[in-house]
Amino acid sequence: MAYGMKLKVWGPYACFTRPEMKVERVSYDVITPSAARGIIEAIYWKPSIRWVIDKILVLNPIVFTSVRRNELEGKIPLRNVTTAMKDGTSAVEVFIEDQRQQRAAIILKDVAYVIEAHFDIVGKEDVDPEKHRAMFERRVRQGQCFHRPYFGCREFPVQFEWADDELLPSEHRGEKDLGWMLHDIDFAAGMQARFFRAVMKDGIVDVPPFDGQGVKT
Repeated sequence: MAYGMKLKVWGPYACFTRPEMKVERVSYDVITPSAARGIIEAIYWKPSIRWVIDKILVLNPIVFTSVRRNELEGKIPLRNVTTAMKDGTSAVEVFIEDQRQQRAAIILKDVAYVIEAHFDIVGKEDVDPEKHRAMFERRVRQGQCFHRPYFGCREFPVQFEWADDELLPSEHRGEKDLGWMLHDIDFAAGMQARFFRAVMKDGIVDVPPFDGQGVKT
């Protein structure tokens, strides 16, 4: 059994990075289903439920801007972590002064969306759907979250509120092909990325089922 709900999210900046861009960050035109799922799970998640994104309503005009951001050149080597886990004394550390570098990024400005989603019961315990829906709505209305949700990068925080059933106005009219977009990661298949052809009609992007015919690796 599935229970649907709507969540309005907005913020001054967002970056939903295209995986085909290897060095510089370039954002998709709109939020991806995986990013939308991450926002909802930051507010409420339990092992017995699985969130599914159904639709994304794009409220504001799509505006890109470019920035330069300080980033780390690399990650902590896996062997350093493994060594520290084995001996319990080796340091796992990275000094930003040694590895700082600037990278250009093409990001989105003044974003606002309504995320339509539902959850499926996947566990054998804690299976009361009304309880989960009530807890999610209460946490949204009280502004509670397990960790601060963000738009693609942690420095772009998300504001959120409960969205009622009335249709919020969108700036977009007509149909726009947004190209192939990341749908989500298939964790059961070794972190395999899956994509779908995103089309926005009057500001609405319909998200196909994760295992649907229109979703490809």
